[in-house]
Order: sequence, then structure tokens, then C-alpha cells
Amino acid sequence: MTQVTNTPYEDLEVGQTASYSKTVEERDIQLFAAMSGDHNPVHLDPEFAAATMFKERIAHGMFSGALISAAVACELPGPGTIYVGQQMSFQKPVKIGDTLTVRLEILEKLPKFRVRIATRVFNQREEIVVDGEAEIIAPRKQQTVNLPVLPAISIG
Repeated sequence: MTQVTNTPYEDLEVGQTASYSKTVEERDIQLFAAMSGDHNPVHLDPEFAAATMFKERIAHGMFSGALISAAVACELPGPGTIYVGQQMSFQKPVKIGDTLTVRLEILEKLPKFRVRIATRVFNQREEIVVDGEAEIIAPRKQQTVNLPVLPAISIG
């Protein structure tokens, strides 16, 4: 298990940053399609995708959104954070094999424990693929939690 300590509202500072990275794998696309119900062939069918403007399969846009959620929930502020809203603008397609890095930056501390956070996702070429901003309710007190180990899931 991995231990994670959150950053409570009182300890958050404007300009504070954190990041989270993940390489997009075939199984991620398959699992995301199964979980979300989004079976658009641009994500799943190589022949269909070859005839699109992307020329190859791309990851679901909301896959990047899910990585932003993971960064907020597990990195900054971390466990105990409540999502209130998320604005996203998709800038470039994400392809299988891309390594995505979510970069978070605290933009503003608002009343009632609310915080505005810049949520940007970059690929391995440092190109921005998603630009966005979240509003969250930060945890009120610091806590350290154990992140559960996920079961192994095979695609068959």
C-alpha cells in the first residue's frame, strides 16, 4: 500500500504545484471504454481511426479528465478533497503510448475551504493536451491514508 498525506486548506498556498504521470496503455483504453460505455470506434477500431483526422486510435478525452481527478484526489490537495467543478479544453489528441503528466497549480483560495486549481495535462513532448481549471473543497485537517491496492484486471 502507498501512504498519502493530504494538504489541508490552511496549508495550501497560491502558486503551490504538484504533478501526476501515467503512460496510456491499450488496457487503459479498453477498460475506460468498458467502464464509461463510450465505444466510439475512433478509440477502439484501428481501421475506422485510420480514416479520421487523427489517422490512428486516440484515447477518450475524459481519460485525461480522470487523470486530473486522480491528481487532485491523491496529490494536491489529496485525500478528503471534494470536487465542485471542472472546466476542460482539449488541445491535442492523446495516443496509446503517450505519457501524460497532469500539472496542478493552486490559483486562488476562496471562502468556505474552496480552492481554484489550474489543471493542465501535457504529453511526453511537453505539448499541452488538456487545459483546464477545477474548483474543489479542500480538506479541513491533515490526514495520512493508505491507498488501497487495486486488483489485477485482465482484458480478454
